Amino acid sequence: MGNSVALVTGGLGGIGSEISRKLAESGYTVVATTFNKEIEKADAWIAEQKTAGFDFLVEEADVTDFEACGNMVKRVEETVGPVDVLVNCAGITRDGFLKNMDEANWDAVLSTNLDGVFNMTKSVLDFMLAREFGRIINISSVNGQRGQFGQTNYSAAKAGMHGFTMALAQEVARKGITVNSVSPGYVATSMVMAIDEKIRENLVSQIPMQRLGQPVEIANTVGFLASGDASYITGANIPVNGGLFTSF
Repeated sequence: MGNSVALVTGGLGGIGSEISRKLAESGYTVVATTFNKEIEKADAWIAEQKTAGFDFLVEEADVTDFEACGNMVKRVEETVGPVDVLVNCAGITRDGFLKNMDEANWDAVLSTNLDGVFNMTKSVLDFMLAREFGRIINISSVNGQRGQFGQTNYSAAKAGMHGFTMALAQEVARKGITVNSVSPGYVATSMVMAIDEKIRENLVSQIPMQRLGQPVEIANTVGFLASGDASYITGANIPVNGGLFTSF
């Protein structure tokens, strides 16, 4: 594969780390991004990954900042190489009933989870178009498909990612670029495992497979979409949710 480069936003998170590992195993040079408030965790994360046999690069960028995203992508292009695969995995939650939700919590989720997808994708797209190759993979959520009580902001942002994916896929299909989304259900990340056990058990009881997903199962799907085996798949959403929500 040569020096093919994959850029994973939110790459230090539970799902992002597994995606980074999967892409590295597939032969990519992986650059994981984090935002400035977490940059101090990067050294420990890099050391942990090296112990496991992975050598990652980390770049700092606030995905809500269009200019910062563009500058970061330029640094990667100049120091590592052109970005072949972009995985938009950065995301946050600010849950609450809409009647109690303030503008700041609405804006924070939409800015990170949806505007961040635009900011990062726009930053890599010209390079991909020039080379007539690229893989853009957006990590959405089952709650962007079905909605979720107390998550109007998160559900709206994740649903917006689906629309973005389908529209952009049509724009760039002739240029060798595929654009797809992956919608995880409830996954056993540290955030989910920190939920009160009774609440977590209730969540699991609603899943036909009767278990949480594993981060590696999301990563395996991303790895497939990034590979040549998925070259004729674009504009698609791949659900990885244990049967929690089904549609066609």
